[in-house]
Amino acid sequence: MADLGALERAIMDRLWAADGPLLVREMLDKINADRAEPLAYTTVQTVADRLASKGILVRSPAGRANQYAPVRTREEYVASLMIDALAATPDRGSVFAHFVELVDGDDVQRLRDALRTRHE
Repeated sequence: MADLGALERAIMDRLWAADGPLLVREMLDKINADRAEPLAYTTVQTVADRLASKGILVRSPAGRANQYAPVRTREEYVASLMIDALAATPDRGSVFAHFVELVDGDDVQRLRDALRTRHE
């Protein structure tokens, strides 16, 4: 699963923060609230359709429009990116060693807790 572009991330951030699926107009309003130059409706619709075709969003009819929802939570998506990155190297042990050196102490403890929970 590839990393997201800037507008794709903006759309996903709004959808992950939402209580449920959003219409294109709702996504557009939320995205444009943070922008000096507003985006066009068709731009957001096109990017949302592309995310749906990539399997990142699910599209469903809502009257005469479509609504979109993430297929995975943000945490599931990020975890899948990490797994994809690991799959790109034959030396996972070295990657893990470098990763542990780069994360801060709180994250090291979170990682330990997650590993401990997995083995219980």
